[in-house]
Amino acid sequence: MSGERDDSYAADYTGHLTFGSRPALLVVDAVQGYIDPAAPIYAQAEPIIPAIAQLLAIARNARIPVIYTVVSYRADGLDGGLFWKKLPALRAFLEGSPFAAIPSAIAPRHDELVITKRYASAFFGTSLASDLAARQVDTVIVCGFSTSGCVRATALDALQHGYAPFVVSDACADRHPAPHEANLFDLQAKYAEVVDIAAIQRLLSAAQ
Repeated sequence: MSGERDDSYAADYTGHLTFGSRPALLVVDAVQGYIDPAAPIYAQAEPIIPAIAQLLAIARNARIPVIYTVVSYRADGLDGGLFWKKLPALRAFLEGSPFAAIPSAIAPRHDELVITKRYASAFFGTSLASDLAARQVDTVIVCGFSTSGCVRATALDALQHGYAPFVVSDACADRHPAPHEANLFDLQAKYAEVVDIAAIQRLLSAAQ
């Protein structure tokens, strides 16, 4: 679905963003809760972990910044606001929960930043915008979970903060193919460039 067009998406929906000279990789909420069937927020996302690992290897080889996000809440949920109230599954991410941990196969290195967030967008209520600005980043490569939630929200906010978002379709996952494909379609139409891992490798190789 993400590559299709119909009569509702005419010429005005065919714009493209330019891949910049200072990209960063943003790994959004790629944590145990989405790949462990015991977690209330499980999304059957296990098959995407090797893809994220491949993307990390490409980014590290290109020596671009790599930034992770994780989610964490107090035991009483007071720092989760209405998001906590709306989505009880977020209780998987209480402070210290094993479901909030990043899998060892895609673990951050000591020099890679891990940002804790409490809402869908990695930009909302975090230092991400200033962290990217400090690194003079102009393009954000986005992967992780879930496509219709935190990946989408982060890509949209990246655009609104002036960072060109490139969403990596085969390194994102959702709990059902329909919202995954629908959101990739909509992101490509209006807010981001939707690409695959092979395209990212070509773009980074060309930039070196």
